[in-house]
Amino acid sequence: MTSYKENEAWKEADLAEDRSFRSSRAQGSRRKAPFYKVLQGMPIAVDAFRYGTIPGVAAYFLTHAHSDHYTNLASNWKSGPIYCSGDTANLIIYMLSVDPKWVHPLPMDVPTIVPNSGGVTVTLIEANHCPGSCLFLFEGPQTVHAGDSAFKSPFVGSGKTFRYLHCGDFRASPQHVMHPAVRGKQIDHVYLDTTYLDSKYTFPPQPLVISACAELAKRIVSGEWIGAPDTNGKRNSTMDAWVIPSDRADDTIMKTLKDRMLVVVGTYSIGKERIVKAIAQALKTKIYCDARKAAILRCQNDPELHALLTEDPNEAGVHVVPLGMIVSDKLEAYVQRFKGTYSRVVGFRPTGWTYTPPSGSDLSPPISSIISRGQSRPFTHADLKPMQKSTFAVQMYGVPYSEHSSFFELTCFAMSCDWLKIIATVNVGNERSRAKMAKWVQRWEVDKKQSKEAMVKPRAADYW
Repeated sequence: MTSYKENEAWKEADLAEDRSFRSSRAQGSRRKAPFYKVLQGMPIAVDAFRYGTIPGVAAYFLTHAHSDHYTNLASNWKSGPIYCSGDTANLIIYMLSVDPKWVHPLPMDVPTIVPNSGGVTVTLIEANHCPGSCLFLFEGPQTVHAGDSAFKSPFVGSGKTFRYLHCGDFRASPQHVMHPAVRGKQIDHVYLDTTYLDSKYTFPPQPLVISACAELAKRIVSGEWIGAPDTNGKRNSTMDAWVIPSDRADDTIMKTLKDRMLVVVGTYSIGKERIVKAIAQALKTKIYCDARKAAILRCQNDPELHALLTEDPNEAGVHVVPLGMIVSDKLEAYVQRFKGTYSRVVGFRPTGWTYTPPSGSDLSPPISSIISRGQSRPFTHADLKPMQKSTFAVQMYGVPYSEHSSFFELTCFAMSCDWLKIIATVNVGNERSRAKMAKWVQRWEVDKKQSKEAMVKPRAADYW
């Protein structure tokens, strides 16, 4: 698709979304699927359940079990077979009561023929997002004009092999570009998770943030933590007032503090499990959550996590609650439910929206500067700061933890794999947002052509 045709396709998608949304609300008719929901020349739709039975589509793929990706998927689904990972299959059958006859879990990391696709294979790759999430690498010929778009591919019937990498939602890492299914191959279209395709969202690598949270929780519960230095290098006086340093407290006081501190982590219905596990393992304690959340966790193939779960809230030093619970008044009421076992609480609120760039940051730097600056930033427990309204009894920490790629990681990913076109899939609802993202894609393309490096050298196997 040429740049002109792509622009026209976006305009068509905008118009179709607006008209079909109003029409579907008024008449109950089917919404038309925008072009980026159906693979060009293939009878395959990805995360497109809100559009019902799409013309020419023989296979419906689901990247993961988050509601914005499975909208309208329910027990009455009958539009066609659903392909996904094993964990995602378990989750949608349990949570949405989808009839299992429609759900086809696929193996990870090996090519699988997609039935009735004209010879297309798909390889599932761990997305590093939430449990069950995956990228789909599709390889095969264009055989059909499927979907609602008026723009048709000239390659249908040509026999040429096309490769499409659909990222769904993902946290980009070196492991994605080094995967045998991707490495050394040219990708025709990358359908990219552009949630944070904005230079102000360069938050720290996920492994460093997880480690920092586990270490901070351990220090707070043991009574060792006396607060992080402020910008002038001085200790945070508020934190000093909260915690008694170990060299000024006898063992009895420290034991009392340790025994009575509850750690609470806010999560989505699916996601953030890694940070919960890391904290529980650091504290050598169990994890408690309500029955519905526990059932969702048990849909996941994670024996290590399952072994940490308990139905007794007083046995667990780590509790899992909805993200919205990590505010002072709700946490104060929550810990009161366990009076006699816990008298204080520390809450962690992990979300990428917590991150704010340093004041004076250049938001349009050269690609080389984006990479060098991103790789030079460390992150430890000392970088986690207490939120407003934190007190001795109720401490709260905003954690710059996301399961979407940061801008820095998107840049590293784009500079480390061979692609011909990137199609944004998030924040595409208006022309201004798309144009802003397109400028970065153009800069990646130019810099990649000029670069002598095949990929950005990672700091570790799992992050750049």
